[in-house]
Formats: sequence, C-alpha cells, structure tokens
Amino acid sequence: MSADAWMDNAQGFKQIDLLAKTRTPFLFVVSFDAQKIFAKPLNLLGKGIYYKLEDWRNYPAKKSTQNISFASFPVDFAQYKKTLEHIQEEIRSGNTYLLNLTFKTPIETNLTLKEIFTYAKAKFKLCFKDEFVCFSPERFIEIKENIIATYPMKGTIDANLPNAESIILNDEKEMAEHVMIVDLMRNDLGIIASNVNVEKFRYIEKIQAGKKELLQVSSKITAKLPDDWQDHFGTLLSKILPAGSISGTPKKSTVDIINRTEDYDRGFYTGIFGIYNDATVRSSVMIRFIEQENKKLFYKSGGGITIDSDASSEYQELIDKIYLPL
Repeated sequence: MSADAWMDNAQGFKQIDLLAKTRTPFLFVVSFDAQKIFAKPLNLLGKGIYYKLEDWRNYPAKKSTQNISFASFPVDFAQYKKTLEHIQEEIRSGNTYLLNLTFKTPIETNLTLKEIFTYAKAKFKLCFKDEFVCFSPERFIEIKENIIATYPMKGTIDANLPNAESIILNDEKEMAEHVMIVDLMRNDLGIIASNVNVEKFRYIEKIQAGKKELLQVSSKITAKLPDDWQDHFGTLLSKILPAGSISGTPKKSTVDIINRTEDYDRGFYTGIFGIYNDATVRSSVMIRFIEQENKKLFYKSGGGITIDSDASSEYQELIDKIYLPL
C-alpha cells in the first residue's frame, strides 16, 4: 500500500477511535500484523477502492463474464509436507495447538483486480486500487445495538462428496480444530465485552468455489459491549486482532511460529476490513485473497494444522481455496 494511504499501528487505531467517536461513517483495513492500517471516511474514499459487506456496497456495475482464463501454480507437495511436519513438531513441543498455515501461489488470469471484484460472488468483497482484491466468505465481527458477534469459520469439505455434511461434522480432527478456535474467540471477546455466549455451534454454510461447491463450518459467538464502545472502537479492535481463525492458538506463540515458518509476508492477507456506520459495524476476515506485485498476481491461501492433520488432505484444501467465485 502506498505511503500516503496507510498508517502505522498507533496512528491507525487512534484514527479509528477518532472517526467512531465523531460518528463518522468510515472504511477500515488492517493488515495481518496490524502494522499497516487504512481508515478513511466513506465520502472521501476516492477512486479505486470498492467494497461490499452484504448489502453495504459502492462498487461499479457488473459486466458480463466471457472468455475468462485462470491458472494457478501452487507449491509442490513435498515442500508443503515438509513445512506441515515442521508445524507438527512445534505442536509436539507444546508451542502451539493449532496453526493456520498459508502459502503464496502465483496465478495467471486475463482479468484485472477490479474485474475480479465485480465478477466475484461473495458476501464480503474489497478491491484496494491496483494492489489487492479479496472475496471472503468469513465475517469477523459485527456490532449492532451494543452487541458484538463473531463468526469463526473452521472446517472445509467438497460439497459434492457423498454425505459431505455428515463427514465434516463428525470428523474428530475438524471438531477439535473448531472447538479450539471457538474457545479462543470466546476469550478474545471476553477481553472487551461481557456476557459472552456461543449462540450457534458448528453450523454449515455452502459457498461457491469456482466450479466447485464447498461446505464450511462456522459458529456464532456474541457478547455485550460497554455503552461507550464507539468512543474507543479502535482500541477495542486492537485487543482482539489478529483474528483467531487465521492465526491459531495460543495466539502470541502461534503468530511467532507463523512469522518464522511462512516464507513470505502475509501483508493484508488474513487481516480484516470493515465499515462503521451509524453505531453499526460489519467486518470480514480477508481470506480468498489476490495481490498484485510488480504486475504479477499471487493468490494466498491455507488452512488450520493440528497434530492429527494429514498432509495430503491439507494440501488439497489449500488448492481448493485457489479459485475465482464467478
């Protein structure tokens, strides 16, 4: 992101505090490590920044999709397996219990980032100039009437497999992974709010992944914010980042392992974006993410690793998540 667009950690969260305190509708974008933050009033966004958070949107008219090409060149299985086994050694050593391992995949397409944004079918979308685009199925937090809710998403399976829903819901590895993230997010909400409650546990959502349908497993957790939360929204937000579903648990040591193990900078991938408007917040975790670097495109994807993870199935999940939802 260009130097005139982003702020550092302290400046960024202070700006979010200020905009919410003055009840100014604004867009916020926070990198995975929270070291780059964008926060700007909606009426000052300018050209090249487009968003959709369900029915909140500002994007251009959709064009008809014709003759779209898309190819990906993921990491080879041997390298993936070696990295996964290193993570499992960290788990055996007690340094992490669950870690979201991701890779950067070169891709080729005849679409621009803006075209990908306009074509993509997703609940949450963001196009930031000519730098990156995401089309995410995952909410981060939403706030309405002083109630904060988060929706951790863990567990993915091909929807066309026989008995796919039963398989994913009864898989012990997937259950353990999901429970750990729900516990982490409960604890995170407990830092900034009271009356934490798991309202829905492990429900199924269907998403379109290119030509393939996927089932993903989510939960809903709610809590009550203090009445003055708008006066220090940025400060509260800083206390629950990064999102647990795309880091792991325990969060601090797991993020340290991610930084040592992944051979690239996540940047804004697995960060968050959202909008504050009229005492209401909608936000999303930036997964399903394409970044442009030196006129080349890269897709970033991954999944949660536990001691019981199988390299072949995890590798397939990484590949399944490289798609355009057109």
